[in-house]
Amino acid sequence: MLNVPPQAFPAPSSQQRAAAGGRAKVPLKPGRSLMDWIRLTKSGKDMTGLKGRLIEVTEDELAKHNKKEDCWICIRGFVYNVTPYMEYHPGGEDELMKAAGTDGTDLFDQVHRWVNYESMLKECLVGRMAVKPIAAPKEITSVSEEKKQLNGMLPEKKVLGASKDLTPSYDWFQTDSLITIAIYTKQKGINAELVILDCEEKRLRGEIIVDDYSYLLEVDLNHAVQEDMAVNIAEKVGKVEIILKKKDTVHWKILGQPLENHNTFMKRTDRGLFYRKCKLVSKTEVTHDTKLFCLLLPESTHLRVPTGQHVYLKQIIAGTEVVKPYTPVLPFLPLDFQEPSCHDSAHIYLMIKIYSCGLFTQALDRLQIGDYISVSNPEGSFKKSQVQNSEELFLLAAGTGFTPMVKLLNFALTEVSCLRTVKLMFFNRTEDDILWRNQLEQLALKDERFEVQFILSQPVRDWVGKQGMISSSLLSEFVKRSRKDSKVLICICGPAPFTEQGVQYLKDLGYSQEEVHPFTA
Repeated sequence: MLNVPPQAFPAPSSQQRAAAGGRAKVPLKPGRSLMDWIRLTKSGKDMTGLKGRLIEVTEDELAKHNKKEDCWICIRGFVYNVTPYMEYHPGGEDELMKAAGTDGTDLFDQVHRWVNYESMLKECLVGRMAVKPIAAPKEITSVSEEKKQLNGMLPEKKVLGASKDLTPSYDWFQTDSLITIAIYTKQKGINAELVILDCEEKRLRGEIIVDDYSYLLEVDLNHAVQEDMAVNIAEKVGKVEIILKKKDTVHWKILGQPLENHNTFMKRTDRGLFYRKCKLVSKTEVTHDTKLFCLLLPESTHLRVPTGQHVYLKQIIAGTEVVKPYTPVLPFLPLDFQEPSCHDSAHIYLMIKIYSCGLFTQALDRLQIGDYISVSNPEGSFKKSQVQNSEELFLLAAGTGFTPMVKLLNFALTEVSCLRTVKLMFFNRTEDDILWRNQLEQLALKDERFEVQFILSQPVRDWVGKQGMISSSLLSEFVKRSRKDSKVLICICGPAPFTEQGVQYLKDLGYSQEEVHPFTA
């Protein structure tokens, strides 16, 4: 709840903790923090009980290790003895026991696919699962076969879970100075937010998001290209053009060598997260404990974070890779919503609360201007159509759970003409904790459709606004249909208990699952 003091990692009152799967975390015993776990893994203690040996594990052998005092789990073909990690797991022992003695890959992906378990559990590695031998894949034996692959013909084995007729394809052509790659998505409505491109040295990676799937083009280019590239999108026909500038005016015989996942079309959840290094260019104070970080994308990256989606930041802390989700915001709340605003696409802005005992946020706060941090591709289930089909929008936020509401407010008031009202109910401990209070109040004065209400759990005596924590009575006053048949959308984000309780209260008040969107990773 909002009155719980922050703990180590991640803090219970952070939006990021809620984003990490939306599940309530179990209080850890003293001496069981992330930093304590890192120290233990570096102590030299035998974490597997095998004295450093790696073994091949059969299904029968794995199944024997299914108790709290002897727990092995398989993730993506690798088996880990998680027994020593039990007391350090933020989700509690019971969550780990759900996968005890089994392949826990699906469960892991559902809860926190973004966690780098290889780094966290490297000292717990028992070995690989024993598998039956399979036939080796056919090698490319001729230039013609290689050209077929690199000119966009997708082998059937790479059409994963989708109709072949709907599978994207690509082609490429060149002039003396340019390379143009044309991707045919076979989908209408492809926009800049659905195209993610990175080109580092000669490695080109282009990912096109198509609903729950993604098409990946990944090539080690035949020759070097300049950093700046152009992206042209024909939304009506679903064609994406990537235009690269040659460094040297030479004729390319092939586009390049295909990398492992080149020319594949699969569910987004089956792809690993991709990161690029972004430079910290500014860090400004928002409140006494919250800062706005501005990160500069590489010049050779095309990335737009869609409304309602988050990214992951990755840092190496004490030799261990640690990852946390954050929802990008705007640099400020625009007050003129007459025209759709064109925001700076070269930067990512993150509003982050710095916890005194927070291992990750303390490391973030120590970053100097000019330092780099790894930022992932966007993820999230929110769709703009949820707002576009609504007449009334209610936003329930606690603390930094406000961050997904920033872009949502901008989109709703700028581009959704059918919305009659947009209301924000913002829960905080004290007045000093309210993020962008002045901007929100100015926006409420400027746009008659928008209303904001601040609720404090620890107000001073002269506070005249509402006080308390999220409750059925507060929500019944605030979330009301103006008409019986009004189409409403209610978005909620905050600490896991706040979100879980809010969703239940709304259900009790008669709102359907389709009318409520909790922001979780």
